[in-house]
Parts: sequence; C-alpha cells; structure tokens
Amino acid sequence: MTRTRFHQGLDDLKQKLLTMGGMAEQAVERAVRAYQTGDVSVCQLVLRDEGKINAAEREVDELAVDLLAMQQPMAVDLRFIIACIKINADLERVGDQAVNIAERVMDLANHPKSSVNADIARMASLAINMVREALNAFLTADADMAHTVLERDDLVDNMNREIFEAADYAMTHSTETHRHALDTLLVARNLERVADHATNIAEDVIFWVRGADVRHHAQS
Repeated sequence: MTRTRFHQGLDDLKQKLLTMGGMAEQAVERAVRAYQTGDVSVCQLVLRDEGKINAAEREVDELAVDLLAMQQPMAVDLRFIIACIKINADLERVGDQAVNIAERVMDLANHPKSSVNADIARMASLAINMVREALNAFLTADADMAHTVLERDDLVDNMNREIFEAADYAMTHSTETHRHALDTLLVARNLERVADHATNIAEDVIFWVRGADVRHHAQS
C-alpha cells in the first residue's frame, strides 16, 4: 500500500466512523423521543436500525485492521487507528443503549405510570450532547473540546443517582406502579452508560492527538 493510498484509507476510516457516530446518536435521540411522547412506533425505528449500526462496526473494524496489517503505521497514525478501533466499539454500545431504552419504553406503555420525579429529558440532553461533542472533537482533532466532555460526566452521574433515589422511593411506596418506576430507572441507567461511552470516546481523542492516557480522568 502506497503512502497516498494509506492516507486515503485513514480518511475513509474517519468518515466511516463519523457516519456510524451519527447513526448511534440518532438512535439515542429517537429512543428518548419515544420515551417523552410514548410513541412506540419510534421504538421500532431504533430496533430496525440496530443491524445497520452493527454492520457499520464490522466495516470500520475490517478497514482498521487492513490499515494496520498493510502499512505498519508509526506514532500519530498508529494512535489514530487504535483510537478508531476503540471508538468504534463504544459507538456500537451507544446503539445498544438506545435499543435498551426503546425496549423499556415499549414496556412502560403497558404499565400504570409512577410518580418518579425523573428529569429524563435533561439527562438525555446532557448525554447526547456529550456524544456529539466527543465526535466533534474527533472530527477536528480538538483535545481541549474532548476535555470538556470529561468534565460533564459527573453531572450525568449525579442525575442518575437522583433518579435512582426517586425510583427507589416510588417503588417502596406504591406497588401498583413498581414496574413503571423500575423501567424509568433503567432508562436513566442506560443514559448514564451513553455518557460513559462518550467519555471513553473523548479519552481516545486525547490519546490520539496528544499521546496521553487520560483514562480515569487523569490529567494530561
């Protein structure tokens, strides 16, 4: 593989990963919209497109492995490909979280509503924006932008704890709405996982751009 073809391959890899990121982000947005509106038909769109995200993951992995095998890249190019492989896995899991949320929404439609005080809309907005900003940081190779994603992870974690406490209270005081409260708790838990995956992506961007391992929020 010539250097020109190699760099074209890197560009293709980046574009495929960004396309997959858009699909995963859309899946979460749809699942959250279904939660907010109670429109189960939107859940079906999330379930339908899961296979497309899985197929995109395989395509990205295959291209990344080909680039590693054929060129034996060094330094920043090697870090870029490694980061792409790791980001690819996180994006596939973001799609999985969207499917999980959609399944909980379908279950919610079949049970009496609980009185859980859960600001799912705000939590979802934070998590989705973290994914979007992490992907923007990847697109622009902006490590500083990636750092801002890391700083927001605690906000989502705090919201998840608050919703857990609210759901626990609701389940303790009303057995009739127990299932609805549990599903709401699981929706929040999946959104918290979306934010975790966004954090992982941001960490991988920093690794690629700066060669620094900032997992567990160490300082670069």
